[in-house]
Amino acid sequence: MSTLTKLALGMMGQLRPKPAQGDTLPKMALPAPQKDGGMALMEALSKRHSARDFAPKELALSLLSNLLWAAYGVNRPDKGRTAPSALNSQEIDIYVALPSGAYLYDATENVLQLVAASDVRHVTGYQDFVSDAALDLVFVADHSRMKLVPVAKRESYASVTTGAISQNVYLFAASNGLATVIRAWIDRDAVADALWLNHDQQVLLSQTVGYPKG
Repeated sequence: MSTLTKLALGMMGQLRPKPAQGDTLPKMALPAPQKDGGMALMEALSKRHSARDFAPKELALSLLSNLLWAAYGVNRPDKGRTAPSALNSQEIDIYVALPSGAYLYDATENVLQLVAASDVRHVTGYQDFVSDAALDLVFVADHSRMKLVPVAKRESYASVTTGAISQNVYLFAASNGLATVIRAWIDRDAVADALWLNHDQQVLLSQTVGYPKG
């Protein structure tokens, strides 16, 4: 679906998910993430960049597990995460849009929980490449977890956490030969509807991840 078509549908409030492809599972257990090795940090930083051409090849579950852990996984016994959050609110949820459905990443249990049995990838942004990539990540702030943060500062604080998470994804992609790009040009209402979000949840950003085309 082209960008212009998506824009037209968005203006009419008709940007909708597509039927799921493949097997849709209510819960997807992820392999234990690999937490050592990998590319040196300075080398990963030198290779960090945005890409907008993606191959449709799916990521293996082991690679997806490593990606999500690097993004915002639990990295110590006190349930701390790989990205900071104000007052340890841990207000950001990562939704994973796959061809088989949209899933919520449960970092504590290391599983994906089904939230929508449809392919919502093309709803996660107006760009035409989002429907072709292996997956799209959607970063959602849950304001109900930020009761200790003043209301006027919640969005900005959550946005800082999202920025840290998205950079983690960039560095993981750079160190594993993947392509990625963050996207703020999205129909947030359409995404919220597709993911069945409630009034306390706010869509902040999307990020496409996959193998580079060619």
